[in-house]
Amino acid sequence: MSPASQNKGGYRIGVDVGGTFTDLILVTPEGEVRLLKTPSTLDDQSVGFMIGLDLLAAELELDTATLLARTDLIVHGTTTADNTMIEMNGALTGLLTTEGHRDEIDIRRGYKEEIWDPAYPPPTPIAPRRRRFGIPERLDFRGEVVRELDEQATRAAIRRLRNQGVESIAVCLLFSFINADHEKRVRTLIEEEFPGVRISVSHEVMPTAPEFERTSTTLVDAYVGPRVEKYLRSLETALRTAGYERDLLIMQSNGGIMSAPLVAKRAITALGSGPTGGVMGACAVGEQTGSKDFIAIDMGGTSYEVCLVRNARPAIRSFWNWQHRYLVGLPMVEMHSIGAGGGSVAYVEAGALKVGPRSAKAEPGPICYGRGGKEVTVTDANVVLGYINPDSLCGGAFTLNTEHVRSAIDEQIGGPLQLETAEAAYGVYRIVNANMTNAIRRVSSQSGYDPRDFALVVYGGNGPVHAGRQAEELGITRMIVPKTSPAFSALGLLIADYVVDTVKSYITPSHGADVERITSLFAEMRVDARAQLAAAGIDAGDVHYEHSLNLCYPGQTFDISVPAVMSDDAMTDADFAATIERFHDLHEETHTYAARDEEPVLRAARLHAVGATPKPTLNLATRIDSDVEAALDHRRPVYFGAGYVDTPVYKGERLGVGHEITGPAVIEEPFTTILLNPGDVARLDESGNYLIDVSTVNPAG
Repeated sequence: MSPASQNKGGYRIGVDVGGTFTDLILVTPEGEVRLLKTPSTLDDQSVGFMIGLDLLAAELELDTATLLARTDLIVHGTTTADNTMIEMNGALTGLLTTEGHRDEIDIRRGYKEEIWDPAYPPPTPIAPRRRRFGIPERLDFRGEVVRELDEQATRAAIRRLRNQGVESIAVCLLFSFINADHEKRVRTLIEEEFPGVRISVSHEVMPTAPEFERTSTTLVDAYVGPRVEKYLRSLETALRTAGYERDLLIMQSNGGIMSAPLVAKRAITALGSGPTGGVMGACAVGEQTGSKDFIAIDMGGTSYEVCLVRNARPAIRSFWNWQHRYLVGLPMVEMHSIGAGGGSVAYVEAGALKVGPRSAKAEPGPICYGRGGKEVTVTDANVVLGYINPDSLCGGAFTLNTEHVRSAIDEQIGGPLQLETAEAAYGVYRIVNANMTNAIRRVSSQSGYDPRDFALVVYGGNGPVHAGRQAEELGITRMIVPKTSPAFSALGLLIADYVVDTVKSYITPSHGADVERITSLFAEMRVDARAQLAAAGIDAGDVHYEHSLNLCYPGQTFDISVPAVMSDDAMTDADFAATIERFHDLHEETHTYAARDEEPVLRAARLHAVGATPKPTLNLATRIDSDVEAALDHRRPVYFGAGYVDTPVYKGERLGVGHEITGPAVIEEPFTTILLNPGDVARLDESGNYLIDVSTVNPAG
């Protein structure tokens, strides 16, 4: 069944689990959009997921079984893999590698995150040395056997891992990406000696050089795999029991979706699942608004993600991806994340005010949630400053308790710094803004781009409260805030396509490259990709292929993925020469120089296969005949730096296409608040996006 036939006439649901809230978005066949937030259940994310479905059904005056029976598509962005790495509570993992190479993962190419801090600790080991074993075997760089696999020694190592109680085993042998025979045999021996243990083999997880990157990637897959697999199976069972009979789809780190069983087999692709959905949604908004070059920012309850997008496509980094202090050598949407969100804890240390990265999360949450939180958070400060209406959080589903917030700010922040309550709260606001602004600088200025040349696409429940001051600081004059901003990652899930990324190693100086072999490698990968997409119900006619070659200069330890010039599905000598020229140009664009007199080295052929899905038509904005003043709900004091200002507050659902509001003002959407600083001008477009012209003058200083 193709996606086109699979997704006609029913509901479409996107579910994104964050550190504080689980966001759900439902699109009806008519294009009506329903947003819903419910607290995340971090011990078992599936509980909050199913609670959210129950609440959605109640909003539609249906029972959950009826809702799911009428649902054509559920796409999920999960933080299970990321949380496993953050908390380092994954499976007890062992490693089998070529004899003499078991310490590769500790050497890390000599890489250290803090090079000037000799006391900076190493990362928590996924597989301590006692659970890493070198086994006698060796292939050379051609994949030819230098030393046969010692099966007796391999069995002995497997038994030692079994006796240590490991739950998952990573296998990474030298040059297995060229000849996988030894790794395949080791897998068979593990299945015989240790049935039931999860196995990650490097030629399936990352079938390319270099060795450290492949080892690290395979270990991370083995470490997060059992927990991701258990979660997805549990969630699928819960959905089946509740009445959902179709495949659950999962967002991958490369920006595409795939069925849950396939993701469970390659669990590492779920890293960054939720934030990636937001970036894909932002790309759609960029296309709608004609702003194809923009910086996407997502501020939720726990974290803050930044992604620089050019020509409406995010950068996909396929090599030097460091995730939670481990390298993942798979294609990932390039994002920078910091611990900054509505739940970020503010505190005074050594006379300085600091905010984050520690978060109050969903439990106990900010003080104003009234769930036992005792530490001041960004959300608490925003309530005191008048940015958030304590009576209308999440459309009124949550009423904030402000009784103890002011006294807590005075005690924890104001007293130590000798500041009044509002000044202390504004200090929290400014510090977290500075942290987030620095994150934007990191992905723009430090990459050679001027942020003033980009728009700012803002989403997440807290993003529109803070983004105006960030834009002002950076000199950005245009902001875009979608009406779906608070559940934007969930919306992005619904517009994503199926994606399969495959790679085949081929290492040779470019003068020795055989274009017939390259053509053959691409053909093999297209067959593999078609098989995976066919299993997901994608018709061959709905699949688009992007071919690329990984190239580098001699002596470089990193390569660049270069779009390949192809004549239909084949590569000619002229095509290869043109691809080499593309490499020189791309290297110069990325690293400011090109060594055109040097002969590049071919490292691998890569295929990016995209299975197109039908996109929902959204009805987010309507034309309203009444004047904009009819949307005015009330006025309240809002702090803009120099003191409280009597500020108009508008209800977003009463605003129509073309309505224009000049700041200072507050726009309250059901699940987020848009803060317009003095001089900012917001206009609602036909797609349901607030287009905001940012004032570059801040009268408050």
